[in-house]
Amino acid sequence: MTADALVYHPTVSHYLRFVATTVGRDKLLRTLQYFSRFYAWYLFRSNSPPRVIAPFEAIKKQFAITRKALRLGKNVEHFKAAASAMDDTKPRDEFLRYCAVGRQLGYALYLTLDMATYVDTVGIWKLESAKRLQKEAYRAWFVGLLFNTVAGCYTFWGLRQREQAVDKADREGVVESKKIERERAATNLQLLSDLCDLTIPSSALGYANLDDGIVGLAGTVSSLIGVWGTWKKTA
Repeated sequence: MTADALVYHPTVSHYLRFVATTVGRDKLLRTLQYFSRFYAWYLFRSNSPPRVIAPFEAIKKQFAITRKALRLGKNVEHFKAAASAMDDTKPRDEFLRYCAVGRQLGYALYLTLDMATYVDTVGIWKLESAKRLQKEAYRAWFVGLLFNTVAGCYTFWGLRQREQAVDKADREGVVESKKIERERAATNLQLLSDLCDLTIPSSALGYANLDDGIVGLAGTVSSLIGVWGTWKKTA
């Protein structure tokens, strides 16, 4: 009976839906990858022996390669999303629309260049330009994240303007106020995720002098936010 209760528990069914998605598996692997990056740095700074650090270094490197494989072909999704955002005829803030196009094009170019380096990473075909392509990929990702961060700040400012215009003494105003609170919470969470993610290409490109501890911890936080978001979508 106890085994049946566990097997047929709704959480187990939810977990199976979660791991059935490529995004769900990628987010879990990403969390482990960046936590290992942070923990390997911590162990190194704590003067731990190499044999203790080695497993976490291996997880960091091998999960990064695995995730590259999971991303193959995903660039098409972002090119399509950029075209859809550009052709969107619904009433929408033009600034946010162009930010969405910039974000999607940045991600699409990043994934395209990242895909090109996969054959070199796994040793199928060595490319002399692999390092340059990976650097350009990070630059494209940085631009995409920057567009999303700017859009998030703009959205946050817009929500403040809407909130000031709401009459909370009115019933409709109370409903609108609660709606704004939900939108603000979602915007803040996305902003936190984007700012954490920005540390990764910033460090790789030399824009910021960040050690593996900061990058690993920031990557872990943004990954956990991604896990939570995907978990809710698969509920």
